[in-house]
Amino acid sequence: MTSDKTDGSDAPRPSLFRNFTSLFGMIIAMAAIIGVLLLFITAALSSHHPPYVGIFLFIIFPAFLILGILIMLLGAVKERRRRHRLAPGEIAKYLTLDLNDKSQRRRFVAFVFTLLVFLFISAFGSYRAYEYTESVTFCGQLCHAPMNPEFTAYMGSPHARVRCVDCHVGPGAEWYLRSKVSGAYQVYSVMFNKYPRPIPTPVHNLRPAQDTCEQCHWPEKFYGSQLKVFNHYGYDETNTLRQTRMMINTGGGSPEHGKVSGIHWHMNIANEITYIASDENRQTILWVRLKDQSGNVTEYLAPDAQLTSDEIERSFQRKVDCVDCHSRPSHVYNPPDRSVNEAFDAGRLDTSLPFLKQQAVEVLTKPYETRTQALDSIRSSIEEYYKSTYPEVSSNKRESINQAIEEIRRIYSTNFFPEMKVDWQTHNDNQGHYYAVGCFRCHDGEHKSKDGKVIRKDCNICHTVLDQSEGGTPVAITNGLFKHPLELDVSENKCTDCHSGKGMSQ
Repeated sequence: MTSDKTDGSDAPRPSLFRNFTSLFGMIIAMAAIIGVLLLFITAALSSHHPPYVGIFLFIIFPAFLILGILIMLLGAVKERRRRHRLAPGEIAKYLTLDLNDKSQRRRFVAFVFTLLVFLFISAFGSYRAYEYTESVTFCGQLCHAPMNPEFTAYMGSPHARVRCVDCHVGPGAEWYLRSKVSGAYQVYSVMFNKYPRPIPTPVHNLRPAQDTCEQCHWPEKFYGSQLKVFNHYGYDETNTLRQTRMMINTGGGSPEHGKVSGIHWHMNIANEITYIASDENRQTILWVRLKDQSGNVTEYLAPDAQLTSDEIERSFQRKVDCVDCHSRPSHVYNPPDRSVNEAFDAGRLDTSLPFLKQQAVEVLTKPYETRTQALDSIRSSIEEYYKSTYPEVSSNKRESINQAIEEIRRIYSTNFFPEMKVDWQTHNDNQGHYYAVGCFRCHDGEHKSKDGKVIRKDCNICHTVLDQSEGGTPVAITNGLFKHPLELDVSENKCTDCHSGKGMSQ
């Protein structure tokens, strides 16, 4: 492409790339190319793609290729300057180009063609690198230790086919850039083992639900009620089934599709609800403001809240959106009580095994240091219990016991992560109010306005019980209200006063 000669001689001169610096860069570039080709072939021939393949194929090896090329060019520049310094008359200080020279013209065309090919490959590689960093594999599996709880829960969630970035980042360049800046610190945390255990829920830097959740879940289309059947198995010898059938008043968000009422009244675009929480996880609500569609404003204070008008104005006021109730839409860690109930329903646990509910929840809630210790302990504990307490059952129902052991171990593996100190207690699920305070954070009958209005604790606002049964026997109910088996006044108590998801009070 260029000529290094100033004396008109046709004698060939050694290439400017013949120096140790350029040779070193060439070795790096060739190693990177070989690495890319080998990984590409391996990925093409294999049906199983480890999570680390993508980062090497699209990020690390291409980075080394570019680094090697830059080192080669640097070596050539240094070599030209060295030769010019030793023999100024034999080589020009800077490159010269003469397209009338056939040899230089051929080199120039070859250089442009190579440059265009390289730019095309770089653009394709950059896109694939971008695509990889947006993938579920990159988000959930690359940093296996810290993200394993979140990834495991995500894979068993209703959103398992929705990419992580669709909820955590959303569309647009601004939030993509924010996520990568945040990710840089996360990489540092993983490299130097600085990440917290458990990983906290990112409640303070999540994108507003209007930009993420509502891209699929359209609030104006929320309407009607849904039938929900709750099956609870007892901690008695027969694992007695208690069933409750109720209508959940999901309600609507648009007058065009029916009355604006029910649970999704909170998300009606004509209402604006803001609140102040006293804790990082937003579990204690001190102040609530409602601005209705007519513009009327009502403010409610918790009974123990001592907030002045100035303090309210200075405090962070969050506007209610989807995640204030659906706080674990994908990464759900189920309480032992719920997990065992669901396993009974699915037929993965045999209700004829005496006290199986009691024993399953007991072994799941014991403290363990590692997963291996937990899984070994679950097996030995269940086997020993039936062998010592029900030897005849242990002998005659060996297959059911073995199946129960494997199912309880599966429940533990998908909901408990002792190395990361993660379970259902570390990440509250505010949907409902059975195992966590949830709805009762505001609807406790104690948040009052100055003119005496209260945020009601009225069961029928959100659901109406249709019928109940215990052990197959119907239970009489009144006015669609839940009938507690222990004759408790549910209007005066919170479910979480007794139900923690792990004890005999279930």
